[in-house]
Amino acid sequence: MLIPSLLVFGVCGSACFFVDSFGMLLVLRFLQGGGSASIGSLNQTIIGDLFPGRERIRAMSYNSSIISIGTMIYPAIGGAVALLGWHYPFLVASLAFPVALLVSLNLDTPQLMHNGKFREYLKTSFHLIRKRNVLSLYFGTMSAFVLLYGVLLSFYPFLMRHRFGASTFDTGVVISATSVGAIIGALNLGRLSGIYSPKKLIISAFGIYIISFILANYSGNLFLFALPVFIHGFANGILIPNIQTQISIIAPMEIRGAFMSLNSSVLRLGQTMGPLASGIILAGAGEIYVFIAGAIFAAAAIAAVSWGVQDNVKLN
Repeated sequence: MLIPSLLVFGVCGSACFFVDSFGMLLVLRFLQGGGSASIGSLNQTIIGDLFPGRERIRAMSYNSSIISIGTMIYPAIGGAVALLGWHYPFLVASLAFPVALLVSLNLDTPQLMHNGKFREYLKTSFHLIRKRNVLSLYFGTMSAFVLLYGVLLSFYPFLMRHRFGASTFDTGVVISATSVGAIIGALNLGRLSGIYSPKKLIISAFGIYIISFILANYSGNLFLFALPVFIHGFANGILIPNIQTQISIIAPMEIRGAFMSLNSSVLRLGQTMGPLASGIILAGAGEIYVFIAGAIFAAAAIAAVSWGVQDNVKLN
């Protein structure tokens, strides 16, 4: 499934370069999104299949680091390519073709024996997904992305412009600190997982979110404001790949794809809810209440993880 998804993404994305009709552009972008939708969950599923124990959390953290690097550099790449013309950035999607070739030549995945029916597959998946440790991890994923997209990516740019008079360039530079923090956090997750249990790391990450909100609220200038943004990114780096690893550990190999796909869906839900919630709170109550709501949401995630996730020993 990974290779077809990459090819759909590459073909439809590159085809946008040759299109002049807005309607056709929307169709191709819709199809491109269909190709990209499963790439993240497939990637995590394959990592879960190939790497055991502590190697798995290291692999997940490296994967998260690469995503953060891409998030940090893609605006600059897109902006530079767009200098040639508005349609040239669509050609970047053609990078999916060499990636698909590398996957076909070098990636060996375990072959599963499919003895059950699809109905049994769904029944087993639904039964395990309802367990409280899985549900609390999904809530952790949703919470992380509600806070990321609602507070950091939606509210902070407004706050920097309103409080500090920041330009769009200044805002972009400060927000990029979250990617730097995420890279550093993810690269250190393997070492931290040998010292602390996954549950303690998840709870600590949400606690760091609360600290970052307090620091952001009291930051007196744009330079100081970059610190809580960096700290928020660091928390993302130790939280998101950690949750992905724990879900992949809980899920049996035969249905791991369903677990990771649902985690991706919950992630998208958080991306959608976050900006909407922060906008409503900002318009109806004011800036300080966005911070308060974010801290309350992070505290709720701490409570959910404390209740649902088992305090496993550190990974070996």
